[in-house]
Amino acid sequence: MSTDDYLDLRLETFLERLSADGLAPGSGSAAAITVAFAARLVAMVANCSRSTWDEASGIVAQATAIGDRALVLAHTDATVWDEALTALRDAEGGSAGDPRRDFSLEQKLDAAAAAPLEIASLGADAVALASLAAEHGDVTYQADAAAAAALAAGASRAAAHLVRVNLGVRPSDPRFARAAASEQAADELAGRLLGADA
Repeated sequence: MSTDDYLDLRLETFLERLSADGLAPGSGSAAAITVAFAARLVAMVANCSRSTWDEASGIVAQATAIGDRALVLAHTDATVWDEALTALRDAEGGSAGDPRRDFSLEQKLDAAAAAPLEIASLGADAVALASLAAEHGDVTYQADAAAAAALAAGASRAAAHLVRVNLGVRPSDPRFARAAASEQAADELAGRLLGADA
């Protein structure tokens, strides 16, 4: 099954595809989908708080935009990772030192790093919105806001891990610092929010 159609699948079928032997979807796509779920939970909390929270409509719009972008990135991540993995396998089988092949591989790996980097950032943004929703939204839905923060923080951490590990990004690479900053911001905000529940 190509990455062109798996986002249109029923959830059960998507999960079966995730656990199959194919190349995609993988952990980057799963992280992006998790950010989308978290963002939509934030939108639900804000929607349910419109009568008591003046900024609820703005939070709904922002959370929806994050969720929509995360869904696009689920597809993008699968596509660029498939291309990078194919290029890596081709490089292993080819002759060493082909500058065109090496350049093409580097471009594909850079593209594959960009998607999880943005997923990590969106996760941190979703946590920030969840924190606002927990603070200002209807108290009935505070647990939902906290759950959204936990989901988004986990997705941000997973995506940051992919930037660091899968592509061998060095600590001096600015992508490493950006991924780490997103992960840290998400973890700190979610930790405070979840700690308030205890």
